Amino acid sequence: MSSLAAGGAPSIFAQMFGSGLIGLREGLETGIVVMILVAYVVKSDRRDALKWIWAGVAAAVAMVIFVFLIIHLGTSTVSTLTAELIAGLASLVAVAIVTFMVLWMSKASAHISSDLKDEMSNALITGGVSVMGLAFLAVGREGFETALLMVGYAESVSGGLWPLLGLLLGIVVAVVISILLYRGAVRLNFHTFFLYTGIFLIFVAAGILAYGVRALQTVGWLPGGNTLAFDISEHYDQSSWYGTVLAGIFNFRPDPTALQVVAWCLYVAIVLTFFLRANRPKRPPAPANGSSTETPAPTTPASERNPG
Repeated sequence: MSSLAAGGAPSIFAQMFGSGLIGLREGLETGIVVMILVAYVVKSDRRDALKWIWAGVAAAVAMVIFVFLIIHLGTSTVSTLTAELIAGLASLVAVAIVTFMVLWMSKASAHISSDLKDEMSNALITGGVSVMGLAFLAVGREGFETALLMVGYAESVSGGLWPLLGLLLGIVVAVVISILLYRGAVRLNFHTFFLYTGIFLIFVAAGILAYGVRALQTVGWLPGGNTLAFDISEHYDQSSWYGTVLAGIFNFRPDPTALQVVAWCLYVAIVLTFFLRANRPKRPPAPANGSSTETPAPTTPASERNPG
């Protein structure tokens, strides 16, 4: 296999696939939030508030782009060690925020629609600036997470513009899906979607964590930089299709340090356990003594209803 075939297309695909799925998940989360806000003001016959919602969304998007560019460009205008330090710290911050958001989404998804509607109801009473502020905070929260995650992801895979292009494609797909959901053209089992993409993001974040640990070991902030857990470089072709896919998506390398392996294993074990426990299907309560054991009529899961 030529070096171009081994290290070109598969590597680009891996980098774009990983960031694309990040963009799809985070974009769809943001799309759902916007969809709830828009549907509420439309049903409340307050279409005059739509311009304030879109103004808040636009301001949040601008803020996200600014944060991403400042951090990303900052790592390219300083010395190698300083860039390594900034990238390592940004990776750890990204992992912390992504972990919080993945676990928070598991608990908040059941009542996020009602919470947003209550907040919008109060904002409509206060005025347009409050509506804009609510949209800005709701969208900015998701976008800020995405910006930090992409900084850590882009730095860890060193893929230039390819991860960013994958992110943009994922966001475009999320926007299309959100519009179709709003118009009722498609249906999506949100619980299943966020369950499996959440599991994927946990493993992506674990790889970013391992990268951050290695970066901080390189600059001397963490010990054990020369203590390898294992080294399979002789039997592992990093330029092969599987090498570029694993490195591009999960930041796998054949010679991790012991601290990297420990951090990766602990993160996956702890976060995945909490995540799966939070997403465990809830059993219906047992019927009281003497009550009817007749099976109730099935209802539409909350995650599949129109958020509006």
